Amino acid sequence: MNPVEAIGVKPIEEPVPEARVGAASTGEPRIPLRLFALKDGDTFAVADASGNIVGDNDGLFRDDARVLSLYTMTLGGVAPSLLSAQMSQDNVLFVSNLTNRPLPPLGGRSLEHGVIHVERKRLLHGRRLYERICITNFARTGAIVPLEFSFAADFLDMFEVRGMARRARGKTAVPEIRDRSVQFSYLGLDGVERRSCISFSEQPISMSGRDASFVFKLGYNATVTLHVEIGPDEANVSERRFRAAEARARWNMRRVRRRGATLRSRNHVFDDWLEQSRADLALLTTELPTGPYPYAGIPWFSTPFGRDAIITSLQILWLDPSPARGVLAFLAEHQAHETSAFRDSAPGKIMHEARKGEMAATKEVPFGLYYGGVDTTPLFIMLAGAYADRTADLAFIESIWPALERATTWILDEADSNSDGLVDYARLADTGLANQGWKDSHDSVFHRDGSDPVGPIALVEVQGYCYAALRAMAGLARRRELTGQDAFYLHAADTIRARTEARFWMPERDYYALAIDGAGKPCDVRTTNAGHLLYTGLASPERAGAVMRGLMSPSLNSGWGFRTLARDEARFNPMSYHNGSVWPHDTALCVAGMARYGERAAVVQMLDQLFQAAVRFERRLPELYCGFARRGKGDSPVAYPVACAPQACRQAQKWKPGNSF
Repeated sequence: MNPVEAIGVKPIEEPVPEARVGAASTGEPRIPLRLFALKDGDTFAVADASGNIVGDNDGLFRDDARVLSLYTMTLGGVAPSLLSAQMSQDNVLFVSNLTNRPLPPLGGRSLEHGVIHVERKRLLHGRRLYERICITNFARTGAIVPLEFSFAADFLDMFEVRGMARRARGKTAVPEIRDRSVQFSYLGLDGVERRSCISFSEQPISMSGRDASFVFKLGYNATVTLHVEIGPDEANVSERRFRAAEARARWNMRRVRRRGATLRSRNHVFDDWLEQSRADLALLTTELPTGPYPYAGIPWFSTPFGRDAIITSLQILWLDPSPARGVLAFLAEHQAHETSAFRDSAPGKIMHEARKGEMAATKEVPFGLYYGGVDTTPLFIMLAGAYADRTADLAFIESIWPALERATTWILDEADSNSDGLVDYARLADTGLANQGWKDSHDSVFHRDGSDPVGPIALVEVQGYCYAALRAMAGLARRRELTGQDAFYLHAADTIRARTEARFWMPERDYYALAIDGAGKPCDVRTTNAGHLLYTGLASPERAGAVMRGLMSPSLNSGWGFRTLARDEARFNPMSYHNGSVWPHDTALCVAGMARYGERAAVVQMLDQLFQAAVRFERRLPELYCGFARRGKGDSPVAYPVACAPQACRQAQKWKPGNSF
């Protein structure tokens, strides 16, 4: 999930200098826990606690393009003071409460601090951002309140926002100024015109392509309301439109949240955690023609991912099987049918990532429809088997059976590129991901001495996924009464199991190796990848016990979850993306595997660790956090600076039952 870093593109220092205008004037810290996200379909917005967008990693995004890169509000040219900021429980509304700093006189005396209250209420619906700004005066002498907005639309592709430089860009038009609106437009190199229009309910006293100004005269305890809409075209902005959009957005969210079963405990804080996660999953779920699909995370991965959606669906399957069906249908429809080095595709492979942006359309990046994930294909089959076990929906399984057979053929006939009997990966073009397991950053696979392995790479957990996938196919074949096929698949699964046990076990370390490289040399480092063998049931009971002891040791167990890499290994860094950080979904898969092997006490201990971390992250586990050791009761986990929050499979992970296969 880190394609810019993986393909070796040099980040640029300042993508759009003007996008930083106003950043210093907000006065508020811009750290991950102070950023707030809204989402509707393929549109999402990320802003700070004051409701401002300053063009760092935030903005209003539509179809992988940033259609609003600057949107700040000031009072008399000064950023207001933040009182509070929060999301509604259903994730539909963002509300920020602000107050004035001392205001300069405008025909009268100056206003002291804290007499003007400003409430910014915001939502997304139907590809539009709706905002209601209520200004109330508590100065008994009355007040003249100057209100200013600064705005810009840079129309950067998502990969540009993430730091990728381009040789050329399309053409940005001069902003079109109207009485109550400003229209921005950009004609991309893909021939698509992208538009963004800011419309106000009141006519500004002045407006340009960069800012708009208002002045409101208010008596004591009087309130004035200004509405703003930002969408592809101009709107006749009003309170009625805001209320209608809010009602429809809440109804849509309520409909998604009502699917499936709910959980209750005797601990109200634990129940709040579950409800927050349920709301986050509803926020991330997008209704596609093939059914509900949980997008991976905001901001970087608000798009269909194969691996993330499958893991999310597996984790919540026992509560709600509808996302599993939607994910299976979408991935079957987008299965590869040809070999492409650029897309890392081969017949039968299941999609890793799909993008709608300009750079994907012009093939500057391969991620328009990209297949460079070695684990997605077996996970697809695993999900199909688990879905059939949960629902007995054999009619649906029948509809995707050809896709399941093609995926299995890829595992058995195509996925072993060097004929050593192990499923491996090696990117086919320099534009693809260097590492194609779930730890897909460029430095996540290495030998014990820290050196890089030669390709192709066979990851240990992928062998486990393939083992479980073939057993799932055996079960599906029995359900469909395909005589002899179940035995064939079981034999193939047992063959993978035997090879994995023989090739990956490190007797001197009492643990499984991370990978086998193209020279047949084990990457003999201790990671959480081995814990996924417990989840799939591949490990023998004796070796599973050794892995569980390793996971629970201080070297891997941080006190907030399992570190991805043991702290005494080369390349360990608790602040890294994959080499020592804690990923909640990774920990959850390991813990589910531990439950499968009967290790109940450790399961309870690890659930408590994740719960304690979630409480300190305001009940929302992020994509990952740093792997520093927990020191005591008053300690807190250290946030990772650019983690996605919310992230689908990190929110679903707490619902995963211990034994799913």
